[in-house]
Amino acid sequence: MNLLLDEMYPPALAEALRAAGIETTTLADLQLRGSSDPEVFAAAIAGGYALLTENVGDFTRIAAEHSTSGAHHHGLLIALSSRFSRRPGGAKPLAAAIVATAKQDLRDRVVYLDTPST
Repeated sequence: MNLLLDEMYPPALAEALRAAGIETTTLADLQLRGSSDPEVFAAAIAGGYALLTENVGDFTRIAAEHSTSGAHHHGLLIALSSRFSRRPGGAKPLAAAIVATAKQDLRDRVVYLDTPST
């Protein structure tokens, strides 16, 4: 899985994912900080990335419009803020949830991440 993190996530999450074997890129890595949501989604597609965000409303709409037009994307992972903290200590459970989905075929899918069972 190649994953692009939306800019709300801390560097600790990218580091935790890389340590778990997930190829992870940030918007800062791509020099796309402050880009609009459609620009972020387009960058994910162009780079072959699944996209991780907590922005349900905008990105699910963008993904649906994209799919309805007959185009494809590499997956949209939604981490609801009610389930995952963006604080550095929250990186570990979110990374575990992402690792748990890494082997799935995410093409054209929207996946709501869930906290790993303990």
